[in-house]
Amino acid sequence: MWFDDAVIYQIYPLGLCGAPEENDAVQSHRLLRLLDWAEHIRRLGADAVLLNPLFDSDRHGYDTRDYFTVDPRLGTEEDLKRVCRTFHAAGLRVLLDGVFNHVGRGFWAFRDVREKKWDSPYRDWFHLNFDGDTCCRDGFWYEAWEGHYELAKLNLSNPEVVRHQFDAIRSWVERFGIDGLRLDVAYCLSPDYLRRLRAFTEGLKPDFALVGECLHGDYNRWMGEDLCRSVTNYECYKGLWSSFNSMNLFEIAHSLQRQFGPEPWSLYRGRCLMSFLDNHDVERIATRLTDKNHLVPAYGLLFGMPGVPAVYYGSEWGLAGRKSDGDAALRPSVERPAWNGLTDWIAALAAARKKSPALRRGSYRNVLVTNRQLIFEREAEGERVLVAINADSVPYTAHFDAGCGRAADLIGGAPRDFGGGSVLPPYSAAYWKTER
Repeated sequence: MWFDDAVIYQIYPLGLCGAPEENDAVQSHRLLRLLDWAEHIRRLGADAVLLNPLFDSDRHGYDTRDYFTVDPRLGTEEDLKRVCRTFHAAGLRVLLDGVFNHVGRGFWAFRDVREKKWDSPYRDWFHLNFDGDTCCRDGFWYEAWEGHYELAKLNLSNPEVVRHQFDAIRSWVERFGIDGLRLDVAYCLSPDYLRRLRAFTEGLKPDFALVGECLHGDYNRWMGEDLCRSVTNYECYKGLWSSFNSMNLFEIAHSLQRQFGPEPWSLYRGRCLMSFLDNHDVERIATRLTDKNHLVPAYGLLFGMPGVPAVYYGSEWGLAGRKSDGDAALRPSVERPAWNGLTDWIAALAAARKKSPALRRGSYRNVLVTNRQLIFEREAEGERVLVAINADSVPYTAHFDAGCGRAADLIGGAPRDFGGGSVLPPYSAAYWKTER
């Protein structure tokens, strides 16, 4: 399936395109700014673009007003069609953000309930109690996502609600040709709902990708042959930055071995979780890392580990953003993409991954682990690759059993002789394709 071999490029359109924070209902064609990004994304080596919420919402996109209407702050249906056509013409798949657990208070059915109370034909679309109230003083209580009353939880046991959402998804496929969905807060969606969604979307497109947002717990609850194709790997996200900040690569090595190792108790061996260094909800990696020199080995680790790597817009050239400064700091307006040495490095990593079946879907085995160095093995289809990470500020000579005498560097192409130890430059990552 295409998703398993992909590199994902994530964009938060309301932020990148400079939309006002509050929905002013003034139509603007800001979405067309994305047309200038297609060549940049393709050059970076990505295969698919993930677009965070695009449809009419109260503020940030996750408070939906209408699943069928493009947010006027971004543009029109024709604008989105043009953007999707441009991405597809550049060889890029398109995934949209599916926000199905909840809607905004401005959602048309919820507005009807607020107006008509128990007389609304849509009262069973939500989890309501007319004997209570909330801080919003609507005259009734309703269940909200994690206590945020601007986000009213939908009753996904109601067939009418599910039918409405599935009709919207069908229209996205028919109008925009989308290739998959990221499911917002998938950990709130029941396995029964996910099974119905998987069957429905694969009926629209056999290779349709479903990626669930999951934070914790056993990801197998939401990921499987009849559930989500993939989920977000938040467990390894934490290790990917804290291992460098604490100079303790044992942390990420343990997580990867636990998830993908050869032991029978490994949790997700053979699965393609979506891995990332940052996204629209967390601190930018260039801000999170204490030593910015660690950006190079951190991205090397991201593209070398099992999973589908995702790059968040702007982070490929080191854009900063602090979580404590609010969402706007993580989702800034950017007129046009930039390119620098870090971008060159990520493009080289993507190219190496693209030509290596072992890096895309190979097994995982730790070979050498120290506080500041990590070497692990990926193997698939008769190819074996050693991923070597040095987080230290000085060179390191690694002595280990490579299982062969020589290798070729998949990034730079230089030969590697394992005799007498292997020198790892400071702040480096290498992908060594070994002799058979």
